[in-house]
Amino acid sequence: MKQTLRTIYEKDATKKVLASLISILVGLFVGTIVVVLVGLSKDTITPRGIWDGVRLIFAGILSTGRNAAGNLTWGYNAQSLGNMLFRATPLIMTGLSVAVAYKTGLFNIGAPGQYLMGTMASLMLALGIPSETVPAGLIWVIAFLGGCLAGALWGAIPGMLKAFLNINEVLACIMTNWLAANIVTWAFDVSNFKNVVENTKAGYIYKTTFNGVATPKLGLDKLFPGSQINGGILIAIVIAIAMYILINKTTLGYQLKACGSNRHAARYAGINDKRNIVLSMAIAGALAGGGAALYWLSGNTEFYWSTYQSLPGTGFNGIPVALLAVNNPIAVIFTANFMAMLDIVGQQLTGYTAYNEYITDVIISVIVYLSAFSLVIRMMLTGKKKAGATNANAETGNKPSVSEDEKKGGGEA
Repeated sequence: MKQTLRTIYEKDATKKVLASLISILVGLFVGTIVVVLVGLSKDTITPRGIWDGVRLIFAGILSTGRNAAGNLTWGYNAQSLGNMLFRATPLIMTGLSVAVAYKTGLFNIGAPGQYLMGTMASLMLALGIPSETVPAGLIWVIAFLGGCLAGALWGAIPGMLKAFLNINEVLACIMTNWLAANIVTWAFDVSNFKNVVENTKAGYIYKTTFNGVATPKLGLDKLFPGSQINGGILIAIVIAIAMYILINKTTLGYQLKACGSNRHAARYAGINDKRNIVLSMAIAGALAGGGAALYWLSGNTEFYWSTYQSLPGTGFNGIPVALLAVNNPIAVIFTANFMAMLDIVGQQLTGYTAYNEYITDVIISVIVYLSAFSLVIRMMLTGKKKAGATNANAETGNKPSVSEDEKKGGGEA
């Protein structure tokens, strides 16, 4: 049994999972410390309020609010769980966008811009095609594919700059991010899609429900009543599985990873490295654009088109999602839901306690910081194991494990 556990522990995949779990636990622990310190520094927060804040950080997704006596109640919260899955949908897609590019040796920090271009294309198609003459389901498919295509084209730009001019993809992505922000702002500013029905909605675009086009619920609203969930989460999961198969089980995936491992060696082996670099960034862009389409086509909220002063956080949040998942497409599903859960917990801290949701931003920041150093954590885990083995050998007076082979070699000699 001990030998089996040791074998499992020695696997690199196990160390990657442990590094991510350590990052999450340390982040939650730091969040707990912040809750305690803030509570102790304010007279308005009682010891029970501090305890409530700590419990919400670790299990807020299961909180059902407060009862008549003012105590937190716990149980199955269908609304919170459904909203978590809805918020996780675009995070899965942007996380996949970063993970797939990283598998091929590229750092796609351009997901926010690709997300914006996907937003623009999907909304304009969904709202621009008359639903009186074209079936709403077909409009949805066209809008979703249009969002993916817009993101792919925008992602291919830094890919081409990297492949043909050897311009660093990070710099190129930063450039395309802000270009996208200004292009989207201008495009919606001159369009006819602005919400002019509700006077208080100046600067917002109509929901897709305005045109009768919205992502179907597929019965999920019955499982999670009162939430914003729709069939988009199922589409995102299917795409994540497809990306896993593409990267790990196909010739194209092997070529993409080969270019990421060593571009020059891949070219020597006959692989078209330039084509694969552009293709990798195009796939990453399509995933980010598809994430935007799934979010905005849901019809749950309006899009605020004055985006030139900021970039969508969903695009950047794909980076910690991918880092925590160690760039594994299947693991991205779970890390995206974890990040979405922290978002829900932040709202509960604001609604149920005297704290505010920014505490969860501290937790996410710590987790991101540590996940960026996951390699160091894995080295520490490996180093601890090696140190233990060295001490054990020193105590028994034995040489390293190769001594048996040396004995056999000596006997044969």
